Amino acid sequence: MTKAMGAAMRRIQAGNVLSAFGLGFTVPYLYVYVAQVRDLGAGTAGAVLAVFAMAALVVLPFTGRAIDRRGPLPVLVGAALLAAVGALGMGLAENVPAVVLAAALLGAGTAVMQPALATMIVWCSSTSTRTRAFALQFFLQNLGLGVGGLIGGQLVDESRPDSFLLLFSIEAAMFLVLAGIAASVRMPRTPSIADPRPAGRGGVRALLGHRAMVQLCVLGFVLFFACYGQFESGLAAYGTEAAGIEPSALGMALAANTAVIVAAQFLVLRFVERRRRTRVVAAVGLIWAVAWLVAGYAGLGHGSQAMATAAFIVTYGLFGLGEAMLSPTVAPLVADLAPESMVGQYNSAFALVKQLALAVGPAVGGPMGAALHGPYIVTFVLFSLGITLLALRLGGKLTPAQDHPYLVAKTRVVAQHRPGRRVAA
Repeated sequence: MTKAMGAAMRRIQAGNVLSAFGLGFTVPYLYVYVAQVRDLGAGTAGAVLAVFAMAALVVLPFTGRAIDRRGPLPVLVGAALLAAVGALGMGLAENVPAVVLAAALLGAGTAVMQPALATMIVWCSSTSTRTRAFALQFFLQNLGLGVGGLIGGQLVDESRPDSFLLLFSIEAAMFLVLAGIAASVRMPRTPSIADPRPAGRGGVRALLGHRAMVQLCVLGFVLFFACYGQFESGLAAYGTEAAGIEPSALGMALAANTAVIVAAQFLVLRFVERRRRTRVVAAVGLIWAVAWLVAGYAGLGHGSQAMATAAFIVTYGLFGLGEAMLSPTVAPLVADLAPESMVGQYNSAFALVKQLALAVGPAVGGPMGAALHGPYIVTFVLFSLGITLLALRLGGKLTPAQDHPYLVAKTRVVAQHRPGRRVAA
């Protein structure tokens, strides 16, 4: 990594943690704010959350094309400004149309940030440094979300709407800071803008014709559906209905999930980066299958509430361990599969798959977790095992450089330094 790349990367990661900090301030309290503080009802609050998700689905199909044509910097700045307007609008909104519009702006802005930041990380890293760069991004995101949520929880007061206005104002300020940091970044290279031709329809056709990328997107959908899409819906419903744990215990479990990610991220990094990426993802599927079995045990009703709570904390902790293993694996793989001039489209396509899974996951898992307890656990154990099978199958479609870049790089170094072999200048 050159000095210019390192300087740009530090600014990118700083903006990344600040935006996550701002989101952590408000996202956990969005439902309460709309339904109770603004007294717009549970139905409106649910619609706002749906609009927040749907806005992402609307803008992501166009985001990759914009990134590859214009570069990630102007896209990120525009997205941050849009999210800032949405956040401030949410804090000021007092009626249904204003709340829905603010949610759409906030959802669209935050969705576009993801592939723009990912593309900037790709441009400012090499194959050998990309794994650690994405691991650091995930670590900082979770740290920012956790700290933001913790501080936000100390500031909110349901009897004082002004306290929520303060939260949304802080979130808007964080997005403005992100825009300022992004505008100050000097990217070391601009490969996508140099050849914009793939950013048109031919680029989309090329992406859909890339079998390894399509398989990775299918795998990504199952990953996000079986984990992230269940945290605040099906798994929460199962925990309170079948396992009988207190709602406050879900907060403890989510805190354990974040703590495991923060503590384990760099501990597992050396283990992960020295192994085939698809084997790591396959191992995550097995870990998550165990997590679902532990959750199933908690719902059997043969133990105390304390036992059920402990089991759920273990479940969320195992999910966190899997997430820590995935962060330096999947995102770099998307980047390594992408042609140099289509990195934005590949990142946006994968972000769209993630958003679809996050939309479908609660809709499917919520009712099952609340009423069909046994089938719910069995279904997601099978989904987790499906992750393992899909990952192993994907491994057959990847080149050694894509699946095991560490081994390829090490082999090259050894070959260059063999006695009697000339090393290229």
